[in-house]
Amino acid sequence: MGIYEYTRMPFGIKNAPAHFQRMMDTIFQEEILEGWMVVYIDDVIIYSETWEDHVNYIDKVISKCTPINLKISLKNCNFIQQELLALGNKFSGLSLPIDQNEVAAVLQKPVPKSIK
Repeated sequence: MGIYEYTRMPFGIKNAPAHFQRMMDTIFQEEILEGWMVVYIDDVIIYSETWEDHVNYIDKVISKCTPINLKISLKNCNFIQQELLALGNKFSGLSLPIDQNEVAAVLQKPVPKSIK
């Protein structure tokens, strides 16, 4: 019958997100430790002080993905952003302002009427 091996992450496996996160952390360990990249499962955030550094960092990430056949979906990418909405948070420079949509959602919740 032979030995079978997944070529892609299968859906429905309970530990798939943890395995994928560990894989991404291993691949980009150097970049994460240098402090200019954050990885959360399949979301990658690259941040920098200058335009030149940012372009250099993007090139490093693409150069690392290409030989291991890690695909990047360009339609889901946002390059060179001053402000970013990711993981329910709005990132802007050194600040982390509260997203007003999140505040509105909390304010619209009904007030509890029982002790339970």
